[in-house]
Amino acid sequence: MAASLEEVLISVWRQALIENARTITLESGRLREVDFEFDGQKLRGLEQNPNTNSRWAQLAREGKKVMQFLNGGKYIANVVDGKVRFYGR
Repeated sequence: MAASLEEVLISVWRQALIENARTITLESGRLREVDFEFDGQKLRGLEQNPNTNSRWAQLAREGKKVMQFLNGGKYIANVVDGKVRFYGR
């Protein structure tokens, strides 16, 4: 049985933020970024920058593991400590 999008997002979050997969360096410091494909769509997982003013950044500053997911440059979901939240659903 094929994995659901939710299962894939959690897996990417876990590999990048818990298991320390590939890292990149950005202006704001070292944030983890993962490009992957799901169901023919190219997606990107990006570790939340804690130095912004969003509620997700606040959670990251509190030590939570937060990753945003994008499809075609648009935010589609995030995973916070293993729990998925989809935008616009």
